[in-house]
Amino acid sequence: MTADTTAWPGRPFPLGTTWDGRGTNFAVWSSSATGVDVCLFDESGAERRVPLLDRTFQIWHGYLPDVHPGQLYGFRVAGPYDPANGQLHNPAKLLVDPYAKAIVGDFTDHPAAYAANPDDSAPYVPRSAIIDPAFDWAGDARPDVPWDDTVIYELHVRGFTKQHPDIPEKLRGTYAGLGHPAAIEHLRSLSISAVELLPVHQFVTEPSVQQRGMRNYWGYNTLGFLAPHAGYAHAADPGDVVREFKTMVRALHAAGIEVILDVVYNHTCEGGPGGPVLSLRGIDNRTYYRLVPGDPSRYDDYTGCGNTFDARLPSGLRLIMDSLRYWVTEMHVDGFRFDLASALARSLHDVDRLSAFFDTIYQDPVISQAKLIAEPWDVGAGGYQVGNFPPLWTEWNGKYRDTVRDFWGHGSGGVRDLAYRLSGSSDLYGDDGRLPFASINFVTAHDGFTLRDLVSYDYKHNEANGEDNRDGTDDNRSYNCGAEGETDDPAINALRLRQAGNLLVTLLLSTGAPMIVAGDEMWRTQGGNNNAYAQDNPTSWVSWAPSDASADLLALARRVIALRRSSPVLRQRAFFDGSPVADGTKDLAWFHPAGRELGDPDWFDGDLRTLGMYLDGRGLRSRGPHGEQLTDESYLLILHSGDDLVSFRLPGGPWAVAYEVVIDTAGPAGTGSGLLAADAEVPIGPRTTLLLRVLRS
Repeated sequence: MTADTTAWPGRPFPLGTTWDGRGTNFAVWSSSATGVDVCLFDESGAERRVPLLDRTFQIWHGYLPDVHPGQLYGFRVAGPYDPANGQLHNPAKLLVDPYAKAIVGDFTDHPAAYAANPDDSAPYVPRSAIIDPAFDWAGDARPDVPWDDTVIYELHVRGFTKQHPDIPEKLRGTYAGLGHPAAIEHLRSLSISAVELLPVHQFVTEPSVQQRGMRNYWGYNTLGFLAPHAGYAHAADPGDVVREFKTMVRALHAAGIEVILDVVYNHTCEGGPGGPVLSLRGIDNRTYYRLVPGDPSRYDDYTGCGNTFDARLPSGLRLIMDSLRYWVTEMHVDGFRFDLASALARSLHDVDRLSAFFDTIYQDPVISQAKLIAEPWDVGAGGYQVGNFPPLWTEWNGKYRDTVRDFWGHGSGGVRDLAYRLSGSSDLYGDDGRLPFASINFVTAHDGFTLRDLVSYDYKHNEANGEDNRDGTDDNRSYNCGAEGETDDPAINALRLRQAGNLLVTLLLSTGAPMIVAGDEMWRTQGGNNNAYAQDNPTSWVSWAPSDASADLLALARRVIALRRSSPVLRQRAFFDGSPVADGTKDLAWFHPAGRELGDPDWFDGDLRTLGMYLDGRGLRSRGPHGEQLTDESYLLILHSGDDLVSFRLPGGPWAVAYEVVIDTAGPAGTGSGLLAADAEVPIGPRTTLLLRVLRS
């Protein structure tokens, strides 16, 4: 292309860049711009600016012949600079294309990257890249796992394989590493059905973190909603980064594993009013972000990150929907977990079940068919919305996490709330047509203690984050079992491992869709750090070093997940209602240690720390979604979180004639065996879970 080349008119749609085999169409939306330049960069970094002279429907567009995949580019947008009125146009700022399919380079915190500075920001900000989207999916088939068969494994692309000894070192910590047979074999051995990837949209490190000499590890600081994060790729070429991501998805699908993305649409990396100008802020600040009514110089911040993306207006909502469709149709992902989803559903101020965000997703023929998971809260007033998202949505059940932690930690509150959580949280999801799997059950997540740390620390230890231990929650609901942190006391270590087993078994045998965190099944610790967002080091990386404790917990996890997937009664599609089944039994019954069904006084006994949950599996489906034979067995689950030895009378006729011990967390790897007679008084040791199979003859 010669120096005097001008853009042809091109087309306003699709937004972003489109290569047609001969040249590239550029299109960028802005309601307030007075001019837009495409800036093309050669290998030396030299820049050539080409004005987009055509504007249709507030979209600036143009076609450049002989511009091919691999070309790095950005936009410069002219227009009003009036911070008091929320307008921050400045053509000295190089802007990332909001629709870029690949992004190259990183953001370096420098005064030139800020709105009021007149200097050119190009040396300090990333470039967008044109790609060829062609890819051989080789008959890729989505696993399409039903919700009631779903077991989610939350992992970090980099951290999961960074220390894996059986993956080539050059591939560790990459998309290729996650798609490697050694990584997939571990996932298959667990029988999980889906991986939920911490953010893989292109992100950058916040200025405050850069200033501490650290970098963002989790990725909740998005720059580009359509570009896979280049830092997780072994490949260097931007087009190859995209192909590497697709290859990973194809490999996981071939293993029957779905791919769910943790997506951050509620805010962007541009932060508050004093943040850098990297993309949307310089394109149309007043439209893409929620500004304070009456004072457009400030942002409404429901996220705690300085800004809130405005999903109420067509332009912002279109960007979200275009991004979601792209990841489903072009990248073949299977679902999404929406970070701080309440922030996207706010209308004027309150979270609104009838918001444009919900309505648009509900009627979309592509996105409505994907798995949709909400983090049903934000940091604004009224933002805690557990149980209030509309049909189609599942939710991270924060009440499940808190209740199970409380029960196994300090036994607070009795068993009434625990019974709701074990049986699918009908109090939260049973009144609007949703089913038990609307509850994504979890006891740990990336944000907070690991499972090991939950039973080893009473307090957070976040000093390494450089914020004087002020960051991270103090509401851990943890129990250190008698010592803070690592100890050589064998009794404490044995109790900790048993407590971890109790939590894991409770989670995996609860009705709903369980989520476990990568490494929890292998006794991973973060040294008590409950906010390791900037710890890109062994603190956060999964350790694959073998130990007796990790082998014990891993064996337990494998057995319980396999049991869950083979037993329909352990993953009910419908809520239990205590209805009769046969011979005077019920589909669900709750038992006191005395052997009787719980009555009203028991439900309000705040000191009760032992609960029996009887599940009758007769009459449930005998085959799975792919024709596999399933069991119709019935079980009695007994949870005892007290520090004492308790005697539990097993229910007699008509409930059972005997019971077979399936799981006993007091044994190594939770192994249990033997037969127990109905009506027998069974001693249960401190802090122990028993799963008994019901025998009827």
